[in-house]
Amino acid sequence: MSKKPPLADYNAKRDFSRSPEPAGRPGPARPSGPRFFCVQKHLASHLHYDFRLEHNGVLLSWAVPKGPSLDPGTKRLAMHVEDHPLDYGTFEGVIPEGYGAGIVMLWDRGTWEPEVPDVDAALARGDLKMRLEGFKLKGSWVLVRTPRDGGRSWLLIKHRDAWSSPELDIAEFAPLSVKSEGDFADILAQDRPEIWLSNRPARGGEAGAMLEKIVARALELRAGREKVPAAKPAKERAAARAKPPARKAARKVSAARAPSSRGSKSTPRRPARTPAPRSRKPR
Repeated sequence: MSKKPPLADYNAKRDFSRSPEPAGRPGPARPSGPRFFCVQKHLASHLHYDFRLEHNGVLLSWAVPKGPSLDPGTKRLAMHVEDHPLDYGTFEGVIPEGYGAGIVMLWDRGTWEPEVPDVDAALARGDLKMRLEGFKLKGSWVLVRTPRDGGRSWLLIKHRDAWSSPELDIAEFAPLSVKSEGDFADILAQDRPEIWLSNRPARGGEAGAMLEKIVARALELRAGREKVPAAKPAKERAAARAKPPARKAARKVSAARAPSSRGSKSTPRRPARTPAPRSRKPR
């Protein structure tokens, strides 16, 4: 979707000496068959969901502010952003500073297949129909480009099928990571939550209030984990379990060898009496 070299915009926006994000290197293109897709929940200056589709060795990417909807009557804004490397599809963690600073959660992943014969032609036309097979998103979907924002504005829409639901809010119903099964606080607690005590990517509004609670809970989780003593290695645990029986057996042997200890002092055994020889009468 861009005339620039693959991932040029992605690499230009990031300092990989500071960011844990994977460096941008195009991967091999799949000629046919199922391809990878993912949705990453990203709390930065604002909460949004990054919808990514593997195509031609990169991840085509759209930022969806309100997240995907299973309601066919709901059209979710999806802003086209720079392509990402395939390695980004499994990324989950904390971006401490710079572009995209915040917490990234792998919210969904799976495979996708186009419902059109030519993906490039569909993208150029602005109407990409696809089928998703993820943990949370399934069935038929479509991305439709609008004339707004110079062609960067798209709509992500769920088609009516067995996987659509006007009632179920999938983002609220299934908010956790498919990679770690944790929430934002769990992910942040694995890193260094104290880095955002004074320098947060979001301060005001809904995202700022959400991040404030997340940082506080992450610090509590981190403090609780540091108080728990480290588990002993398996060999040490096995040795510890074996020692008590050994000591018990040793006590049994010692008790068997030791003299009786009734009373205050041990009583020595009396020597056995030798029977006196019988006197014979002289014949």
